[in-house]
Amino acid sequence: MRNLIATTNLSNTKKVQSSKDKVQNSRLLSFACLALIGFPALVVAQKPAAPPAAPALTITTEPNAIIWIDEIRRGTTDTSGKLALTKLLPGRHSLRVRATGFKESTSALLPGRKTISVKLIPTTDQAELLLQQAETARDAARDDEGRRKAIELYEQALKLRPMPAAHVGMARLYMDLNDLSKAQEQIDAARRLRPIYPEASAVEGRINREGAFTTEAVSSFRRAIREGGGFQPEAHVGLARVYEDKGQFADAAIEYKKAIDQLSDSEPVIYQLLGATYEKLQKPKEAVAAYEKYLELAPNGSYAAAIRSILTQLKREAAGEEIIP
Repeated sequence: MRNLIATTNLSNTKKVQSSKDKVQNSRLLSFACLALIGFPALVVAQKPAAPPAAPALTITTEPNAIIWIDEIRRGTTDTSGKLALTKLLPGRHSLRVRATGFKESTSALLPGRKTISVKLIPTTDQAELLLQQAETARDAARDDEGRRKAIELYEQALKLRPMPAAHVGMARLYMDLNDLSKAQEQIDAARRLRPIYPEASAVEGRINREGAFTTEAVSSFRRAIREGGGFQPEAHVGLARVYEDKGQFADAAIEYKKAIDQLSDSEPVIYQLLGATYEKLQKPKEAVAAYEKYLELAPNGSYAAAIRSILTQLKREAAGEEIIP
């Protein structure tokens, strides 16, 4: 919490607080603008880079294969077919591997494993190959034309075989196209094929939030978490965004931290969201820690320049200095 200058005059106290609010609003506005236009960052002192963490798990399979742990996408293997994960929650996990031209593999990941090799079998299954093409096209889509082409590939795959994942992929694309009605239709279709589907419920929550159906969004996100046995980081982030919409920033911070723990630092952007939430809570020390973690994980990330440009001022504020706008 910010330290306010003590005064016996109530109006003077309000003026001091008003000035601080203006500084915070100005900083957050600058943050948003810098992130959008890529304005050069101010130079701030950085901690020495920490040595790379030892991998918690190294997966070896085909090159450029997509890896999911507990149905959460964790990355893509390199040209040698390896992916090293530096963090993994203790316990048993499921491992899913997909590479273009191969049959998808799902297997159990037992506790304590440090390395695992997954041999994929080539496939001629046209439905699976089309699903792979659709997923690749969705990842690569940068405009509406690309998104519609990905939808066409999903539709071709579904003509050959019912696949819940294809419907969820299409729902995400329709959201990008701002067609919430069709996005919901795809989630409904996915649920008919797979009634308990945490990812579908999380996407439904996002659809409801975008449509300003707050109560329904919260219900969908909580259903996703329930269906995932408590593990559904996308839903926790979704809940956090809803709480932010409602001005419940303390609740939002709790949900962001849950998502961070479940993702084991694989999505640095959540630290940026958490830092911004701490600023709204007037907790500069916590905001600094979140922003610095983002920079540690993504030194060249989309928000890195904007974060660096505000950290010096935020650190002064965390130290209790009065900032004059």
